[in-house]
Amino acid sequence: MAGEVVLLDFWPSMFAMRVRIALAEKGIRYESKEEDLSNKSPLLLEMNPINKQIPVLIHNGKPVCESLIIVQYIDEVWNDKSPLLPSDPYQRAQARFWADFVDKKVSGAAKKVWSTKGEEQEAGKKEFLEALKTMEGELGDKPYFGGETFGYVDLSFITFYSWFHAYEVLGNINIEAECPKIITWAKRCMQKEAVAKTLPDQKKVYEFVVQLRKMFVSE
Repeated sequence: MAGEVVLLDFWPSMFAMRVRIALAEKGIRYESKEEDLSNKSPLLLEMNPINKQIPVLIHNGKPVCESLIIVQYIDEVWNDKSPLLPSDPYQRAQARFWADFVDKKVSGAAKKVWSTKGEEQEAGKKEFLEALKTMEGELGDKPYFGGETFGYVDLSFITFYSWFHAYEVLGNINIEAECPKIITWAKRCMQKEAVAKTLPDQKKVYEFVVQLRKMFVSE
């Protein structure tokens, strides 16, 4: 169960942050290897030859790829504390559905907010806020998406919070005005040590995204 754990990482990646939070929640010691995505390491290309992307968790020399799959793997292997997925099969299926919604709807729309301009950006902003409002509807009045405790959907979604300042400035939107319950939930998640210590400073992420935007948009 234990053994050598290595994470191929990239500090501003909300997908890599998911894995870091899961490892922190479980109290797992690991080695983080920061990747330069413009010059990918031979180890990354060897461990994830199909997608050539981070994060990759290497456990006893064997790679596990894709952030949500990695989190599920961590939850199953280190199942002695801080369960992330519900034990009930139906609730587990629902959690997977909403985490998948974050990847398919929230993530894609969020990228349009910072990587496009003009009509495309306006459409992306509308799509992004609609996705957040859908998540807000699912959250309802619960403290966390799964109920009373921080779990799989919270972990899947909270990492985007570190990018919220960038979305707001570059997209000229006010997320708290549009989705107040999401911000309240995010602040509640940030009270957890595993989350607070993992998510980078929003201003630092913004500076990174400004540079990244130059590759996508000619102002």
